[in-house]
Amino acid sequence: MWVVHFALSAHSYHRILKVARTIADLTESEGVNATHVAEALQYRGEDLLNTS
Repeated sequence: MWVVHFALSAHSYHRILKVARTIADLTESEGVNATHVAEALQYRGEDLLNTS
C-alpha cells in the first residue's frame, strides 16, 4: 500500500486523501481512485522520493 511505501504519518495520509478528493471533485468523479491519489502524491514533492 502507498501509505507504507512512503512511510506517511497519519496527518500526511489524511492530507493526501484531502488533496486526492479535491482532484476527484475537479474531474467530477464520484469517488477517489488510484489516479487521483497518484497525482496528490506528486504534489508532496521530492521528500517522498528520498525515503529509504
